[in-house]
Amino acid sequence: MIATPDRTPLPRKFFDRPVLEVAPDLLGRILVRTTPDGPIALRLTEVEAYDGPNDPGSHAYRGRTARNDVMFGPPGHVYVYFTYGMWFCMNLVCGPEGRASAVLLRAGEIVEGAELARTRRLSARNDKELAKGPARLATALGVDRALNGTDACTTDDTPLRVLTGTPVPSGQVRNGPRTGVSGEGAVHPWRFWVADDPTVSPYRAHVPRRRRS
Repeated sequence: MIATPDRTPLPRKFFDRPVLEVAPDLLGRILVRTTPDGPIALRLTEVEAYDGPNDPGSHAYRGRTARNDVMFGPPGHVYVYFTYGMWFCMNLVCGPEGRASAVLLRAGEIVEGAELARTRRLSARNDKELAKGPARLATALGVDRALNGTDACTTDDTPLRVLTGTPVPSGQVRNGPRTGVSGEGAVHPWRFWVADDPTVSPYRAHVPRRRRS
């Protein structure tokens, strides 16, 4: 079980900051997903920052759409998108309302509810792989588009909440290029992770998808 101090939800002001401040500060925080099957808690070990109109790699770079609308809303809300026709990925919106920046949750350590996570991640060879990558993280937690727009800062009963946890000391935080980002956005070293943590996903550069002939 998570220690009592970790159960304090992060306030909205935590997310109402520039995305490059929020992203590394999310490492070590606890994400709690509550479902009818039971709760799962995850300690964040890897994230990526996306800076809206200043970032060619961001979904919001070209403006507001039905897909990215939540990114423009209040900070502390959940932005979920569907990718490659197969997977969901989860982000936490940050910065002032209308700014459209968010942090992609890339990997974490399941610290509670591993039994439930295993039923959703049958291909995981061990518990370190349960949430090792953004699609695996979302799958392990049972995240889909139904959670898009969820307020992760509320103290009311909610399906997803971000708790204080234990922040990672700056000396243990590493950063580098974001995984799979192409074009001008590929140069930004906006992926942050906990040094030497076995749940962090491996870096992969962008590989263009080949069109079927």
